[in-house]
Amino acid sequence: MRLRSIIGRTAYGICAVTALLCLGSRASAQELHCTVEVNSQAIEGTNKSVFESLQSAVNDYLNETRFSTLTFSPNERIECRFFLTVKEYDGDRIKGDLQVQVSRPIYNTNISTTLLNFKDTKVEFEYHDGDPLIFNETSNDNNLTAILDFYAYLFLAIDSDSFSPMGGQQFYDKAQSIVQAAQSTGEVGWKAFEDTKNRSAVLSSYTDGNTQGIRQLLYDYHRKGLDEMVTSLDKGRATITESLKNIRKIYQSAPMSVALSIFRDAKMDELVNIYSQAPATEREEAYEILQPIYPTDGERLDKIKKGSENN
Repeated sequence: MRLRSIIGRTAYGICAVTALLCLGSRASAQELHCTVEVNSQAIEGTNKSVFESLQSAVNDYLNETRFSTLTFSPNERIECRFFLTVKEYDGDRIKGDLQVQVSRPIYNTNISTTLLNFKDTKVEFEYHDGDPLIFNETSNDNNLTAILDFYAYLFLAIDSDSFSPMGGQQFYDKAQSIVQAAQSTGEVGWKAFEDTKNRSAVLSSYTDGNTQGIRQLLYDYHRKGLDEMVTSLDKGRATITESLKNIRKIYQSAPMSVALSIFRDAKMDELVNIYSQAPATEREEAYEILQPIYPTDGERLDKIKKGSENN
């Protein structure tokens, strides 16, 4: 059983005292288990050792840094992926796109579900071959570590929300501190209203009042929905259908919010599978919620509406 399941433990009938005892007995470890890849195929005529060094440094930083005081055993670490595509390299300046993904297990199965699948197109930083990356919670003098810290805290926040209602607040606060400090550096990707899909906008999608419903969705969809489907397929799926109303509320109040594309990119294919065996009325309800929000996703939405009839 993972520690993150203990966070939302009351649904399993485990008392708080037992949970605390379990926490105290676990060996501490870093929170993240990240796969890191740096793709430099677009860069020609350059010694590629700098990118190999960068990949190694980022890998060590994410997998060996402790970002919180939470206690994790090695098999409880949050599964994530960083895929950096380098587009420009000039001196020590690197520019590119960063695809970030994070997943969590579905209770009592060997299946994982995607929590976030996001492409950050505003990634720029200085990196000199062989430079160590050093974690400093109180300083923000390196844009690369600021980016890594931001996503590490975002992963912790989203993961915590999926196990406990609004459980990731402390990590959203840490991510907010990074954004605020980085906004004064002049680096791209941090400023509010600079871009509707930069890091500031991503964080705001989870913390602003108009779109904060995505956090409740994280809990309802995963803890009360997917986890419950293992023992009660119909009950869990009904909860997921109800949770989709949070997306509709976000669309109604903030139709340009990146929260909408974040949800689509993480969940649309999964929803096709979830509703494949659902009753027609439930498939229709999910379709009616999602279609006005994602009109260009007609093929996948049609599969949701038709379920196994489409197979």
